[in-house]
Amino acid sequence: MTSLKKYSTRLHTAEAAMLLALGISLCLAVWGGAQSSQLSQKLVRLHVVAASDEQYEQELKLRVRDAVLDFAEPLLSDASSAGEARETLLENLDGIKAAAESAAEGRPVSVTLREENYPTRRYEDFSLPAGRYSSLRVVLGDGQGQNWWCVVFPPLCTSAVTEPAGGLTDDDMRVIALDGSGYVLRFRAMELWGELRDLFDGD
Repeated sequence: MTSLKKYSTRLHTAEAAMLLALGISLCLAVWGGAQSSQLSQKLVRLHVVAASDEQYEQELKLRVRDAVLDFAEPLLSDASSAGEARETLLENLDGIKAAAESAAEGRPVSVTLREENYPTRRYEDFSLPAGRYSSLRVVLGDGQGQNWWCVVFPPLCTSAVTEPAGGLTDDDMRVIALDGSGYVLRFRAMELWGELRDLFDGD
């Protein structure tokens, strides 16, 4: 009986530890979901897809990226929010497509503004958590090559992330800046939320 009681006690302790861990994970996931949603609503991402993984096609993808950014960023210079940026981009999709085609060397180009799921991405000065973002999507040819992801509004990918811009707050900057303040934990919480959302969406 003593051994059975000890076994039962250990079992209850393990169950309590598992429930505690589950509770902490759920709390982190809910917090991460709120952070991710708040941040994603303030950004418009840029997603350029190469025709293939051949080296020349990958190099061409970057030239198309530069042409799109050169065209889009002046248009968005007066935008004070992601909503304004989206409206401006929608009004200028034809111009963006023409800019991309000017660098695409005859390859077919499609340009859309849509919602897309993005993985966690680390850049030189900042990192962005996985999540669902408004996305300016530029596809070259059959779109079978590797992607290039960044941000078209605010223009985080063409300048150092040192201060809030384009509607981002100090808190937003603390989430994305690579300043050694625990962004990995924050991002994991956001990813947990995404995994839970995908799990329930799949039911």
